Amino acid sequence: MLHSRRRLRVLTWHVHGNYLYYLAQTPHDFYLVTKPGNPPGYAGKTGVLPWGDNVHEIPVDEVADQAFDVILYQHRSHWDHDREHILSPAQQRLPRVYIEHDPPQDNPFEQRHWVDDSDTLLVHVTHFNRLMWDSGATPTRVIEHGVVVPEGVRYSGELERGIVVVNHLAQRGRRLGADVFDETRMRVPLDLVGMDAQRLGGLGEIGNLDLAAFSARYRFFFNPIRWTSLGLAIIEAMTIGMPVVGLATTELATVIRNGENGFIHTDVDALVEAMSALLGDPGEARRLGEGARRTALERFHIDRFTQDWHDTLLHVTT
Repeated sequence: MLHSRRRLRVLTWHVHGNYLYYLAQTPHDFYLVTKPGNPPGYAGKTGVLPWGDNVHEIPVDEVADQAFDVILYQHRSHWDHDREHILSPAQQRLPRVYIEHDPPQDNPFEQRHWVDDSDTLLVHVTHFNRLMWDSGATPTRVIEHGVVVPEGVRYSGELERGIVVVNHLAQRGRRLGADVFDETRMRVPLDLVGMDAQRLGGLGEIGNLDLAAFSARYRFFFNPIRWTSLGLAIIEAMTIGMPVVGLATTELATVIRNGENGFIHTDVDALVEAMSALLGDPGEARRLGEGARRTALERFHIDRFTQDWHDTLLHVTT
């Protein structure tokens, strides 16, 4: 149960919309730094997500005059620039947390994290990410994802195709598995959705609130990504009871168990074989999907996520 002596005032930025929405389920007040025109990183309460009354916008030029309890960074530019140029000296001394959403991009095992501060808590979203980053003397904690899916949306799987959900796959290339997707879709019927998906012959972007219901008709969810964090779309698909097929890399290797909730491998031929088998056996797909849902509810339930964040925010402010 979430108990607190008081509601905390948390200053943060809009970096990943779905993650921020799930984070805001925590019973504290979140203030989003905004700029005119809502550029990336300063978007505020934009989009179709049903932001709660505990989420507020604050113009960038008013930040230094407001009182907060904790500063929650989510992007390097905000740490490197905004920390010194937007916050007041007193705000710079407030308790601070940095959420690292990704594994290291420059070197998979030697990259030093730019937050080098024993007074800042560095929160990683997967255990794999914490393992790969060199966090130095900065204290770290892992808070795994938690998600919410629309009430009543459940996997049906009647469409004999797989779905792939990746934003800007064409421009993000091999790291996000553009070549893997291109190879597998020649051998298995796959639909790509996400920002700029049309560039690769995909269907385009599906709205946040519509994605779960749209995906539910597909036989399986395919993740072609080599190197990234654990995608929220994967967990959302699992939560509605959808089997997942993907590369056995990064954190996904600890989530999917072959024959229980999906199939993972580093051999693309083996993935094609598994996807083909699911297309021919909807009963097996449903069985694996039921296992995926059990895994999601046990490991990625929103109540566990909000409790972890509640405990973390109280920890850094006491």
